[in-house]
Amino acid sequence: MKKINKVLLALVLSTAAMAISASEKAATFVVAFAQDDLSNDWRLAQVKDAQGVFEAYPDVEFVYTDGQGQTALQVAHIHQLIEQKIDALITSPREILGASQVIREAYERGIPVILLDRHVDHAAYSTFLHNDNYNIGLRAAQFLDSALEGKGRILMLEGLPGATPTILRREGFINFMEQRPGIELVARTGNYLRRDAILILEEFLSQGNHFDAIYSHSDSMLEGARMVMKRYDINPGDIPTVGIDYIQGAQDALLAGQQSASFTYPTLGEEGAEAALTLLAGEIFPKTIMNESIMVTVENATEIVPIF
Repeated sequence: MKKINKVLLALVLSTAAMAISASEKAATFVVAFAQDDLSNDWRLAQVKDAQGVFEAYPDVEFVYTDGQGQTALQVAHIHQLIEQKIDALITSPREILGASQVIREAYERGIPVILLDRHVDHAAYSTFLHNDNYNIGLRAAQFLDSALEGKGRILMLEGLPGATPTILRREGFINFMEQRPGIELVARTGNYLRRDAILILEEFLSQGNHFDAIYSHSDSMLEGARMVMKRYDINPGDIPTVGIDYIQGAQDALLAGQQSASFTYPTLGEEGAEAALTLLAGEIFPKTIMNESIMVTVENATEIVPIF
């Protein structure tokens, strides 16, 4: 995407506090990122990626908020940002239903709204930048079906309930596996968090359950799963496992023979920042942009740079 040279910008990066602080020199624009949960490594990287773009421009004040994994708090942040008359809103709504109305309100108040990764239930936004989650789920199913030769029990570690990536990663996977009668699927919710995956897999294995493969909606959850597996004397290299994001830990695990595959899932934070600059300059930006993910295995892991 092209950069906008019409407007000089300077970054004033806030902490995760709500208030937009005044700078010594008034900014031309205020761009706010209402994030879902900064305790999530991927979500934090998404904000930092956007920040990196704005650092090159002197007349924009960039602020961000931390919803701390709470839909109500994220919605409250957006309401406050609207009242503070920000010039553009970047957000990744925690849930479709919970955040849809406030996003509509922002858009109808004339604020450009850039959705990253997660969608809403209407078209009242400026642009939606996302990865192809359904196709990731489909390809993950095909990979594990082949690895198991059409027979086995797969544990699916799901992301945040109600978030569009979770819904689509599940749908793509299940729609393929429904055609495979030899495959049994069990699901547990890990909320995209390593610590949650550790807790649920500990409980799962302590109850005498077993699995022949893991499909994890994030590499962070899969990292947590590997930690628990080792405590139960299960070698992760003996079981087909697939994650999503392709972070550094996934690359290391692939090269060490401890993970079978991952799918690249860039944060699109840089692209979101570029979209904001384009819209603030009064230029047209596409309503939707979809990124195609790459499946990474040990064969190509050294050729593809992790997203962080």
